Amino acid sequence: MEIYRFDNFQVTLNKQGATQYTRVTYPVRHGCYSEIETENYIFQFNLNGEIKYIRGRYDNWPDQNEWLKRTIANDWIYYASGGSYNRIFSLLGEYYLPCFSYPTNTIFRQEAFQEDILPNALDALSRLQRKIRRIGPTVNEPRLKTFFARIVDNDTPALALRRQQFYSLLGGQISVLPPDARHVDYNVIPIIVADGCLYNCGFCQVKSGQSFRLRSDRQIANQIEGLTAFLGRERANFNAVFLGQHDGLHAGEEAIEFAARKACEELELDRSNLRGCYLFLFGSVDSVIGARETLFSMLNRLPYYTYINIGLESFDRDTLTLLKKPVRVRAVEEAFARMQAVNRRYPNIEMTANLVLGCDLPSGHEASIIEQSRDRLDRYYSKGALYFSPLYGQIKRRQMKDKFYRIKNSSRLPAYLYLIQRL
Repeated sequence: MEIYRFDNFQVTLNKQGATQYTRVTYPVRHGCYSEIETENYIFQFNLNGEIKYIRGRYDNWPDQNEWLKRTIANDWIYYASGGSYNRIFSLLGEYYLPCFSYPTNTIFRQEAFQEDILPNALDALSRLQRKIRRIGPTVNEPRLKTFFARIVDNDTPALALRRQQFYSLLGGQISVLPPDARHVDYNVIPIIVADGCLYNCGFCQVKSGQSFRLRSDRQIANQIEGLTAFLGRERANFNAVFLGQHDGLHAGEEAIEFAARKACEELELDRSNLRGCYLFLFGSVDSVIGARETLFSMLNRLPYYTYINIGLESFDRDTLTLLKKPVRVRAVEEAFARMQAVNRRYPNIEMTANLVLGCDLPSGHEASIIEQSRDRLDRYYSKGALYFSPLYGQIKRRQMKDKFYRIKNSSRLPAYLYLIQRL
């Protein structure tokens, strides 16, 4: 770690953050990064010199333990304490509430982007970049000079262009990330192995409506090679891969193994600044039921701990009909049973389920979830989790939370709300 002081700011190069993801009630940074402290802000930059985090130090900043995070896709998220760390943790399994600049679920009032927090922070960053542009040529220390040059190169237009390059590599935006990716703070490298979805559910707000289509090995390899170059030095701060988009599990054994092993090799995940290696996928009712046991055996042998999130939505026939989800209750129950069997048999795989939450759903929805998660589960076994996605258009926040807690307090599996995150 190297510290350099100037008249009105301080630079710290090569700060070593945590080597594994943790959940605590104060901000934790992971991997290796550099930092600039001014009178009013703390700016933290990744290994490419791109802004990653901003935290205010002035009196009107909402909370000194809250911060802004820039994603790999150049979106901004404000992490709020929500007024109560324990309350947020009981709902999300995390101590901070992610507030987005784009529409998401409405169970929380997310007002961070209705204020001037982000514009003011970005203005301050631009002023800092202009200052560094002026003093950079006078700096003699090579490492500091290089750092300053990277910051200047990554101004607002450059980051906007990076966003376009990122989506060009993937073939479009990632509209939703698996809720299990919360275990790595959603810091994942996405690799698209298949487009579209097996279903075209009427309630869904995040999927394309396209039919499922597998990508070729050549397309996948080109994507991984492109992402390796795109990430550059910063890939050392990643240890997680998402095989998308909406039903990566249905891509099948060969495609999944090819993509997972190719990613581990090309991205050098074994050399990450972070411990462990994680793989995330979505699955569907049919892909879980139809998967051969050899697929799970293969996943268990990979150099990852693998999370698979299944879109079950409901165990109630009337609710499935209302949602226009083209699966039968018996199939949903079979997929849930397969989830439990996989979790018991394979130590390196964890399957979780996603369900909807709403105030205007048939009464059988809540009752069927409680029956499945309490009465049909071993009281001594709790691997896996249930995630609940509040439906769009729901404004009865208090009633929604009450429904969630009734289910959570009855379930033998951990239960959390999932606020949809994109990339």
